[in-house]
Amino acid sequence: MQREDEHDVQYKIQLSTWKKILSIVFKSKKNLILLALFSGMLAILDGAFPLINRYAIDVFFVEGDYSTWPYFVAANLLVAAGFGLCVWGFIHQAGVIEADTSYELRRQAFKNLQTLSYSYFDQTPQGWVMARMTSDARRLSLIISWGLVDFVWAGLSMIIIMIILYATFAKLALIITIILPIMLAVAYVFRKLILKQHRKARKYNSQLTAQYSEGFLGAKTTKSLSIEESNYDEFAYTAQLLKKSSIKAVISSAVFSSIILVLAYIAVATTMIQGSVYVLEVVITVGTLSMFIAYTVNFFEPVMAISRILSDFQNAQASAERIVGLIEIKSDLVDTKEVEEKYGSLFNDKKENWEDLKGDVEFKDLTFYYNENEVILDHFNLKVKAGQSVALVGHTGSGKTTLINLLSRFYEPKEGLILIDGKDYRERSIHWLHSRLGYVLQSPHLFSTTVMENIRYGKLDATDEEVIYAAKMVGVDSFVSKLDLGYQTFVGEGGNLLSVGQKQLISFARAVLANPRILILDEATSSIDSESEVVIQNATEKLLSDRTSFIVAHRLSTIVNSDLIVMLDMGQIVEMGTHEELLQKRGAYFELYKNQFFKEKGQELEAVL
Repeated sequence: MQREDEHDVQYKIQLSTWKKILSIVFKSKKNLILLALFSGMLAILDGAFPLINRYAIDVFFVEGDYSTWPYFVAANLLVAAGFGLCVWGFIHQAGVIEADTSYELRRQAFKNLQTLSYSYFDQTPQGWVMARMTSDARRLSLIISWGLVDFVWAGLSMIIIMIILYATFAKLALIITIILPIMLAVAYVFRKLILKQHRKARKYNSQLTAQYSEGFLGAKTTKSLSIEESNYDEFAYTAQLLKKSSIKAVISSAVFSSIILVLAYIAVATTMIQGSVYVLEVVITVGTLSMFIAYTVNFFEPVMAISRILSDFQNAQASAERIVGLIEIKSDLVDTKEVEEKYGSLFNDKKENWEDLKGDVEFKDLTFYYNENEVILDHFNLKVKAGQSVALVGHTGSGKTTLINLLSRFYEPKEGLILIDGKDYRERSIHWLHSRLGYVLQSPHLFSTTVMENIRYGKLDATDEEVIYAAKMVGVDSFVSKLDLGYQTFVGEGGNLLSVGQKQLISFARAVLANPRILILDEATSSIDSESEVVIQNATEKLLSDRTSFIVAHRLSTIVNSDLIVMLDMGQIVEMGTHEELLQKRGAYFELYKNQFFKEKGQELEAVL
């Protein structure tokens, strides 16, 4: 996050980024045309008022001719009605474009997120993605929609004013022409300074947001370590930096506005003085002078508006880059064109071409690493027959989870092959494989919906009866029946209204419902109490029959009935066999099992005493 924030401060406008953003905006051509129409009409009406007032001064007050008074009143009423219509129109259209743009940015970004590999989510902070999907999308849609309103209105207003002034009396119009470049130079210098200060403020705001997030997510850790004061001091320091940067930006904006205002009124004063001379010389009328003064005052508001728009677009450059990056980033794991043509893609699958999965798995001469200097698996070989239950055991860092992630194609081998039913799994689609895998995590994720719907994620078209049957198989029904709303009970955000064991049981029910050909249990019983473990063990015995399964185990008591136990150390197989065979060898597995057995018995004895 720190690196991204520093990069943010140095960004300049990139046309390719805004081309992508505007291509999304221009999908709704009807709304854009209406927005431009209402904004343009507003600029024309703004230009009409001084002309009407010029007529009133010259005819009514100077000449004393009131014969056209009714027409003057009607003209003012029409202009007022036109103003009301235009204001309603551009506010409505800008609001629609803002909502459409925000929706489309989020839709495209979220859709692309679904196609990315596990490695992206493993390496990208959750808060970073959330900020892109929420604040950046909202910020961009706001700037674009209202920026278009201001840009059309300001640009057309300046053109209309300059045309009228030069057509009326060019000598007096030169005053605005001379002052304008000075104002633009001042705007350029100050907007650059303000932009830099705003970006620093955004950097500190990102850090502050991250600290907010950590404060919530790490609340238990904070309490247990008693580091509230340290967290507060760190937060207060970042908040102070944000405050200082924001104040500097506000001060610079205030100075800029003051200078522009002074220059504008210098132009007004010069116009009044020089215009009065021309009136006395009977070169122009009093009404014309009044019109010039009004236009001079009005001219600098659109100048300020365009300066602000350009600044907003510069200031939003980082947001634009980030959300476009989220939309356009490609997964580092993709199917070949040949595979996609046969099996389809994630959002356009061709299930009629999908083969059944038998369950034979072979890791053939497999090499993998996250960092080239730290090889995790080096020429690894393992063959598993369909229907076998394989337990992977070993100390932390031995390669158990990495092996499972490779099998699940969350990552792909650097060298070697993974064969499923004798065929390189890259010759079939990722979606085909994931649809046939069941994966139960150590820390299961539940969605913020009901128990029923959380289980149904295993098979979206499952009936209520099928869901309840799966739930009963793993013992979910025993605690759900005690809930007020039963299976229609909401589990809370992330399942926080349930215990860890209850969440794990629901994840097991989800796997049962999916009925996968290959089942992966990644430390799946490590967070479950002994009573729940007995329930799950009974259910998994039925679930694992005639199904290839890989069990990453911490508690060795849960894998004694596995067909094959693979003892790993530093990415290598040190022992392999059944539970009884490995105990007879009295090797690494024997020592691990013995130490864990005595430890568990000691804990049971302490509990009794």
